[in-house]
Amino acid sequence: MRTESVMVTGAAGFIGSHLCERLLDEGHAVTGVDSFTDYYSPARKRRNLDALRGRAGFRFVEEDLVTADLDRLLEGAGGVFHLAAQAGVRASWGKDFKPYLDSNVFAVQRLLEAVKGRPGTRIVHASSSSVYGETAELPTGEDAAKTPRSPYGATKLAAEHLLELYRLGFGVTYRALRFFTVYGPRQRPDMAFSRFIEAGLAGEPIEVYGDGSQTRDFTYVADAVEAAVLAYRYDGPETVFNVGGGSRTALGDVIGVIAAELGVRFDVRGAPRAKGDVADTFADTSRARRELGFAPRVAIAEGIRNEIAWYRAYAAEREGRTGSP
Repeated sequence: MRTESVMVTGAAGFIGSHLCERLLDEGHAVTGVDSFTDYYSPARKRRNLDALRGRAGFRFVEEDLVTADLDRLLEGAGGVFHLAAQAGVRASWGKDFKPYLDSNVFAVQRLLEAVKGRPGTRIVHASSSSVYGETAELPTGEDAAKTPRSPYGATKLAAEHLLELYRLGFGVTYRALRFFTVYGPRQRPDMAFSRFIEAGLAGEPIEVYGDGSQTRDFTYVADAVEAAVLAYRYDGPETVFNVGGGSRTALGDVIGVIAAELGVRFDVRGAPRAKGDVADTFADTSRARRELGFAPRVAIAEGIRNEIAWYRAYAAEREGRTGSP
């Protein structure tokens, strides 16, 4: 990959912080942008930046893309990795919808308006498997019907439509990556693996939506980052790629792996399946394999071990800071 200055939005987030580290390792100058929304602890997101602070070539800017001077932020940047978003399927209903509209649609439109006047600037955009909704096509290819089952999924699909409109209207170059359930160190605390590991370390029961038979294509964070880097290098015609972990695993089986790694027996409390959740996801990644050279490398058991190791260190640090468990 040619080295140049790039901007990473959502730089303090789960995937964004890992991506910034990888880009710096490859010699890029990185401007990281994040607004530290309170969807989950801003302090936790600030901790994600610890490995980046002080590194040569890294500059951090605390800004909201909805109000930021994007022309100023993009000055000198050859490309943008756009990972900033309001996350969460379950939280996107009702009165809490506005942040999803602002962060997932309006911010994308503002970014595209800023990029359209910068020929050669390329965008790698983090989309989601949520755009597909409930589908019988497993594995699911990029051309499958898009019928989101949540407001979150609808906003991610709207962002994809905006990207395509600006490609057609202004020649903007983009790659949209539909990530399938990314996990690993620094995973958001509202996601299932994080909740289960935290409960296991604390000796608390876990809440499982549904009966545990639902399946997911779980993608390790380093594989997601690899796909983003490959997409940035790519000069071919395709614009949208599925990014998955390469296997389909039942949630109940994952719980068993986490319990075994932690050496605990979970007290599982069932809860109704949440509105917007789907029964199964499984990515057809043949396009990404063929066009990008993408191949997931980290199996689910190894990835879970890595996430647990990170969580143990994080829990110990937090306990030392507070002086209590």
